[in-house]
Amino acid sequence: MVRFLRLTLAVLVVALCCRAAAAQPPVWVVKGPDATIVLFGSVHLLPPGLAWEPARLEQALAQADDVWFEIPIDEASSLAAGQSAIAMGMQPFGRSLSAELSAQDQVRLARAAQACGLPVDGLNRLQPWLADVTLSVASYRLAGAVVDNGVERQLSAHLAPDVQRHAFETPQEQIGYMSSAPVADQVASLRETLGEVEQGPASYQRLLRAWMSGDAGAIRREALSPMMREAPGVYRRLVVDRNRRWMDAILARLHGKGEAVMVVGVGHLVGPDGLPALLRARGIKVQGP
Repeated sequence: MVRFLRLTLAVLVVALCCRAAAAQPPVWVVKGPDATIVLFGSVHLLPPGLAWEPARLEQALAQADDVWFEIPIDEASSLAAGQSAIAMGMQPFGRSLSAELSAQDQVRLARAAQACGLPVDGLNRLQPWLADVTLSVASYRLAGAVVDNGVERQLSAHLAPDVQRHAFETPQEQIGYMSSAPVADQVASLRETLGEVEQGPASYQRLLRAWMSGDAGAIRREALSPMMREAPGVYRRLVVDRNRRWMDAILARLHGKGEAVMVVGVGHLVGPDGLPALLRARGIKVQGP
């Protein structure tokens, strides 16, 4: 479900850091009459020590009037997200996640739980969407990639205190988009994640290499194509629909003044449903891949 959130880690980190000077994650620049918006696609969980920040993004942040994230990056937001996840992500009394899975997927769930160091009984108390997210995050943590090293946390920690902060949605809204998806779509996305866990670090390695090399086509293949194929309903809900909602705020900011930086998951920026493509379809000039 959150593939673009999703290492032998030490070898990967060394290899990527060595390549950072030759290629960097992609940046898009949108020009309005009196405003400039710099769009950057994040990977929400990263390993420590990765030199990922492009020079254009660093320059934009140094002179930005305002910075936007998907949701607020602060302790209150983290607390609200946790509370909403508990409120919306638990199975009703007497129900179990396994009851919504085939016999084969029940076996796969047990194996994935063991691989990630999670109790399968605990996962069985969760709705499919929350089990999906829990497995994804746990698998990355085993590899050393964590939220605290993610793009948003790193950028937020170094923003100047006078920079205005904005968010496209609240934690409750973001979790609501996942929790209100039809159960069949949630299960389809969970099944995709089970496949990723079975692959080990290979899936995350490919995404990180594509992102670090600035290859928008490869990012789309690694971040979006599996979701589009295995869980198209979740793709529409989590990517397409949210991009269209965000466009109102982006267009309003573009008709303002000054410079803004907008940081969202990289899956929201690539392909025909990505924000740059939606802007270009409206005749707006966008520099970038």
